[in-house]
Amino acid sequence: MTSRVLASVVAGARYAGSAEQPDLNPSDPTDVVAVASMGDLDTAVAAVDAAATAFPGWAATTPWQRAEVLDRAGSEVLARADELGDLLAREEGKTLAEARGEVVRAGQILKYFAGVALQPHGQAVDSVRAGVEITVTREPLGVVTVITPWNFPIAIPAWKIAPALAFGNTVVFKPAELVPASAWELVDILNRAGLPPGVLNLVLGRGSQVGSALTGHPSVAAVTFTGSVETGRRILEALAGRSTKVQLELGGKNPLVVTDKADLGVAVECLVQGGFGSTGQRCTASSVLVATDGIHDALVAGIRSRLAGWRVGDARANGIDMGPVVDASQLEQDERYLAIAAAEGADVIGGRRLGDAGHFLEPALALGATVDSTISREEVFGPVVSVVRVADYEEAVAAANASTMNLSAGICTTNLAEAAHFRRASKAGMVMVNLPTAGVDFHVPFGGRGESSHGPREQGTAAVEFFTTSKTSYLAAGRP
Repeated sequence: MTSRVLASVVAGARYAGSAEQPDLNPSDPTDVVAVASMGDLDTAVAAVDAAATAFPGWAATTPWQRAEVLDRAGSEVLARADELGDLLAREEGKTLAEARGEVVRAGQILKYFAGVALQPHGQAVDSVRAGVEITVTREPLGVVTVITPWNFPIAIPAWKIAPALAFGNTVVFKPAELVPASAWELVDILNRAGLPPGVLNLVLGRGSQVGSALTGHPSVAAVTFTGSVETGRRILEALAGRSTKVQLELGGKNPLVVTDKADLGVAVECLVQGGFGSTGQRCTASSVLVATDGIHDALVAGIRSRLAGWRVGDARANGIDMGPVVDASQLEQDERYLAIAAAEGADVIGGRRLGDAGHFLEPALALGATVDSTISREEVFGPVVSVVRVADYEEAVAAANASTMNLSAGICTTNLAEAAHFRRASKAGMVMVNLPTAGVDFHVPFGGRGESSHGPREQGTAAVEFFTTSKTSYLAAGRP
């Protein structure tokens, strides 16, 4: 069967590249989901130029016009949740339930920002001087480059593109190379919802070939990126000294603290869902379990019992708890970290390759790890959790704050004092109590501290800070 060929979209038209790359199903690498026509530097330049040309017209549209486009797009995404969820599961490897949930989230995000577009974002302020009026208005930036990862191939693009468009910016969107099909569908839906040509452009290509234009083109006003710490640093260094606005969401090494006062069943479920849901391939995944001495053994036993019935297999099969790792390279990285953990003295439970085809990995626990262990400090990005045993609550807080990638942190406890103290003491940007560290709402700010994030927060009420700039105007009213 001939696979569909996906091309970049520039100024509303197909923009074919000079090379092709297959989009493979991680559950069955012989299954070609689509073929991406990979763009190059010329593609990226054309996309930025198209967005710059379209900006004045889009910025001049009314909030109602922008809201209608986003609302129509959100409605189509929701109506096609089963179809798009199946595509996402086939392309990225999430289970069908997880994939459909992500698609629904993307539709909700589009509709949320349709509402945000209609909300007032300015101020009328009294001056300290008589006869002077002051207004503070929010205006779009211009061309925004959106660069997204493979692990949430429709939700993360939606939560960046939707606010950019809602506030009157134009967009050049580069998705991760592993997930072109989900990205293409989102762009197609938005363009058909009524975006003028050039307002939203899609660049399929390798970062090494298109990245310099997407971040360094003089018409690019802002760059929003989600991905690795290393790539984020390179973007920040490349833009140092320039006026380009930068927003980075990078790694996360997220602790889940379980104290002696925790509900054991709640703690087990929080760790299993937070650590192994979406194959552990979430920046908010619970990758370090910090357990106090009095509950450690029972907790580990409970997790192992829960995982004994954990079903790993084809992402689109019925009754599956966890799909594959996204590709062979990521699978090798997971195994490499497990080998390092064992070499550093941890007792690795699980972590075997499963099946003859596909990139399947058994969930793994690295028992006996410390906060200084490599597997507790570096982001693995797979179904791998290090387990750190501590003496008491105070030591648990210190262990939870040992990371330099402070995105999300959680605690399981029935003690109100511990819960209240942890919310204040945690260095993470987001704190969960008796909930998995993964799983956030789209109408509130998202982001971390330390190496995890740079720039204004994403999502919800925080989005206006990055995607607009403020203007303060003074008017001498005079006398009639």
